[in-house]
Amino acid sequence: MSKSELIGRMAQSAGITREQAKLALEALTDHIGQTLNEGRDVRIVGFGSFSLAERAAGKARNPRTGETVERPASRTARFRVGEGLKSLLNG
Repeated sequence: MSKSELIGRMAQSAGITREQAKLALEALTDHIGQTLNEGRDVRIVGFGSFSLAERAAGKARNPRTGETVERPASRTARFRVGEGLKSLLNG
């Protein structure tokens, strides 16, 4: 599902305009990103939790050329599925 399709479904389900649904989705993703950037987790009961993961610097191999390159340290987000979503997926 694309972002546009998700916005359309949100608008239809909530009885709001596509623009309002777009603003709501963008606000949600912005706030999740800001909270993770502050080093805090985001937990949505029944859906799941987002947490910040630190990846150490190291060496990586370019699969195309086989060349070894330095990989800088980085931060990324991890998502862990909540019980409500897990039970929905497993019927």
